[in-house]
Amino acid sequence: MKHRIAYLTTEFPGQTHIFLWREYQALKELGLDIFLVATRRPPANIKSHTWSKEAEQQTSYLLPLSLGDYVWGFFDILKAGPGVWANISTSILKAEDVSISEKLRLLATAFVATKVVRLSQLEGGEHIHCTTCANAANLAMFASMLSVAPLSYSLSLLGPRLETYGSNQKNKWKYASFGLFQSIQLLKDARKKLAGNLPDRVAFAPVGVNLDTMRRENRYVPWQNSQVCRLYSCGRLNPVKGYKYVIEAVEILSKKGFDVSLEIAGEDEQGGTGYRKVVEQLIEEKELGKRIKLLGAVSEERNKQGYSNAHVYVMGSLDEAAGAVAAMEAMAMEVPVVMPDVGATSELIESGKDGLLVNPKESGELADAIEKVLRNPDLAIQLGANGRQKIAAKFHHRISAEVIAKFIRSDSTI
Repeated sequence: MKHRIAYLTTEFPGQTHIFLWREYQALKELGLDIFLVATRRPPANIKSHTWSKEAEQQTSYLLPLSLGDYVWGFFDILKAGPGVWANISTSILKAEDVSISEKLRLLATAFVATKVVRLSQLEGGEHIHCTTCANAANLAMFASMLSVAPLSYSLSLLGPRLETYGSNQKNKWKYASFGLFQSIQLLKDARKKLAGNLPDRVAFAPVGVNLDTMRRENRYVPWQNSQVCRLYSCGRLNPVKGYKYVIEAVEILSKKGFDVSLEIAGEDEQGGTGYRKVVEQLIEEKELGKRIKLLGAVSEERNKQGYSNAHVYVMGSLDEAAGAVAAMEAMAMEVPVVMPDVGATSELIESGKDGLLVNPKESGELADAIEKVLRNPDLAIQLGANGRQKIAAKFHHRISAEVIAKFIRSDSTI
């Protein structure tokens, strides 16, 4: 039996959403009848992918609400009846970690959830898979409560940790049909913090890389003394990505005599008016403008080019789930990866075998690890080859889709 599934996410398609697009495509390849729903469109400056236009055309957006949405939402709330009102009110009032102002916002979220219900009814949807356990998970939860027809939902926790995704976590997970976790560490942590509120069906199921497209056209060639040392880094411009330490590592390597260059792909959440200014100022202060280039939000194709040209892929992250998707992509492209050992990164990289891990916030260690790769061509090649093998075995893009499909097809309520 073929089920109709809503795939609910936040601002889409954003610069970091390639893994969501891969998961969505994989779900369709597995035969799921699936349609896209997103909270809102992202800023134009971070819609960087060649598939962004196609994705927008396939996506129904919840916000901003139209006048008709307000009218229909009001009637839908009335139609739901006292029993549903009581369930929603009780779930909000009894939320343990939610402030009064947050409870008022939850009431507004319940109203927006009426649009999720209407979209599901229009599309014939029977289940919602929510790609996050942030506020969109509240939408899925309230939609499940408001719907007259059975409408279950499930959640993914991508990390770096549960607290990243806001309050009301116990309720979000309590009513879910099943849940997926990006790392084993996240799953263990959730079992402790959400004890008694997790659904019966949970799984470690990381999002990952499409190895069919993310592969080298030419073999990786290690750095040689006569060359510019080309470093590449990718991720949204945000303090948690630790670009400060990557920039300082470039400064250290430059002072050691390396002719080093760094490309940073990614933009801040404001489309270039936010944390980018801090990064630009740091580059200027250290007089590294000729060595470091900020690319802004880039397409998958431009990102692939960056991996292909790099001698080393480097990150300075302060927290990660199981390593950033960009690090997975670099490994798939057989580029040696150097990054801090934070969060559950050690689940992705075994230091010395398929990448090098250093202590966080240590620019000197980051520089030393990069230098180690540069001065040992055999090590660089081995790290890259092992990295691709690791992705192929444990972090390819079909893993999470296969688990979602299995759970949905075994759910008697759908």
